[in-house]
Amino acid sequence: MSILPLFTKHSRSWQQNRYVYPVISRRSKGLSIGVNLNPDKICNFDCVYCSVDRTVPPTLREVDPVLLQQELDQLLELASSGELFAQPPFDQTPAPLRRINDVAFSGDGEPTSFPHFPQVCRLAAASLEKRGLTDVRIVVITNATLFHQSRVREGLAFLDQHNGEIWAKLDAGTEAYYREIERTSIPLQRVLDNIVAAGQVRPIVIQSLFLRLDGQGPPPGEIDAYVERLKELVAGGCQIKLVQVYTVARSTAVASCTPLPSAELDAISECVRCETGLNVETYYGPT
Repeated sequence: MSILPLFTKHSRSWQQNRYVYPVISRRSKGLSIGVNLNPDKICNFDCVYCSVDRTVPPTLREVDPVLLQQELDQLLELASSGELFAQPPFDQTPAPLRRINDVAFSGDGEPTSFPHFPQVCRLAAASLEKRGLTDVRIVVITNATLFHQSRVREGLAFLDQHNGEIWAKLDAGTEAYYREIERTSIPLQRVLDNIVAAGQVRPIVIQSLFLRLDGQGPPPGEIDAYVERLKELVAGGCQIKLVQVYTVARSTAVASCTPLPSAELDAISECVRCETGLNVETYYGPT
């Protein structure tokens, strides 16, 4: 149940790049090319488990789409040729993981908050098409708070035609625990409503992180409430292709966040499978 050291290294700084960075991702099962649309570190969530260090001011606040595409083109070329895997630490990548699995909008904030989100969706698709990599997914790793905005719907609709996939965050079943973990003023119901609306249009992935905070896991009844929320999503017509149950693997904003033990993660995953019939994958913390 141990995880590779590479899986704990998700630095968003790579060489001289400003926006695009490579990671070997346990959930992507290979190379994920990250695109950071929030170098200003602004986010409408303040998750206790976030790995972004907001005590250090950002060095960059704007996104230059031309430079972003240049960086993405360059990294796709390095990865496609295999040259990336000759460079440390990627030379430690096991052979089965030496493949481009996705381009992921996942950075220092909520990617769909970027004002020109549809433009960068088209940009990513164009970069992949130039190299014949149309089988590579474009993943939006998101807290689902902005799906109701027309520009976000536009970008997601475009990705539906270009091998796009939504990974929507749902870390809680109750409002109280949601606010404790996500530390946001946005109500949980908006997240649930947006996930349903998105999942009625296309199959989506639910990503759920569980942890110990100050030595305590989710409170009694929280997992039951979480499973009920999943059932309600399905009953509302949400197409859930997969639920990812995972825990922290890197440094966190709040030092008292620690991984949930593997046995507890397994119990959550089994509860989801038995109660909902959904497909579940489980990702464990460092051991």
